[in-house]
Amino acid sequence: MTAATAAPPRDAINLKRLEAWLAARIDGFAGPIELTKFPGGQSNPTYRLDAASGAYVLRRKPFGPTLPSAHAVDREHRLIAALHPTGFPVAKPFALCGDDSVIGSIFYVMELVDGRSLADGALPDESPQARGAMYRALTIALADLHNVDPTAVGLGDYGRPGNYFERQVGRWTKQYRASQTDEIPEVEGLIEYLPRTVPEQTRTSIIHGDYRIDNALFEPAGTRIRAVLDWELSTLGDPLADFTYYAMQWAMPAEGGGAGLAGIDFTASGIPALDETVALYCERTGRDSVPAMDWYFAYNLFRLVGIVQGIKKRIIDGNASSDKAEATVARLVPLARAAWDFARRAGA
Repeated sequence: MTAATAAPPRDAINLKRLEAWLAARIDGFAGPIELTKFPGGQSNPTYRLDAASGAYVLRRKPFGPTLPSAHAVDREHRLIAALHPTGFPVAKPFALCGDDSVIGSIFYVMELVDGRSLADGALPDESPQARGAMYRALTIALADLHNVDPTAVGLGDYGRPGNYFERQVGRWTKQYRASQTDEIPEVEGLIEYLPRTVPEQTRTSIIHGDYRIDNALFEPAGTRIRAVLDWELSTLGDPLADFTYYAMQWAMPAEGGGAGLAGIDFTASGIPALDETVALYCERTGRDSVPAMDWYFAYNLFRLVGIVQGIKKRIIDGNASSDKAEATVARLVPLARAAWDFARRAGA
């Protein structure tokens, strides 16, 4: 995983209280412990715990006030606890704490997975063969997640019934309004357009909610996925929400070390083109095809606008978790404009 850094004073946690709680709940646990914070992750602060018995990862809710329904680390824990026994690549969960008095919020602890998080979608340090294998692994893992029977793993009630996109457009509109700081015309257009053009839902599955290359840990010197991370937005819903969010990599510019792949020479790079990725996903999930994606791209970018707007509000309130939060907020208006461009292509 990405190297952790010393926790700043505002993240101070009572280590003796935490150590006692861990010793009572994790077999073989032994202190003392040292706590360091992973960089990034504007949502739920994540820490590395080094103890005499080994290394662990702790995820907690952020400091200060948060939006309703956001930062539900207890849901993350429930999800990975259900998926881990199936063999799906997630970190092994150890314990969930619902008692705010231990470290100041609810949190959970899981194993530390040894792997590589790669933010640059072009994978510049990999061979063409490795790039192809890694992207196929990403696509197959997503398809395998969507093939898991939620009821069979105890997650039949993990999401509400009904049209997922209808619920989510409503949710992110409320989240945006709750943290709104500016008037952005493109967002107003999306708030009017998206709810009246919601596509029909034909399948329901477990969805990750933020499936992209840097939320997967690849083995240290190979192409297999060791763990899929950051399940905060997971729920039951339309699997096309996940797949089209992942597919946006192919529509976003390949620049600045981000996940975007538009403009890449797929033949030379070894990275599968989008039509190959769609075909593999459809083969693995038994679909005939994936519908035109402009509406889905508009929705996914609208959701990102809601997330970034929440980060902006937390900066104003003094509660943003990442040092990179301000750079993320600079993307707010460009994201809104890109979302509106896709909406117009879809017929807005």
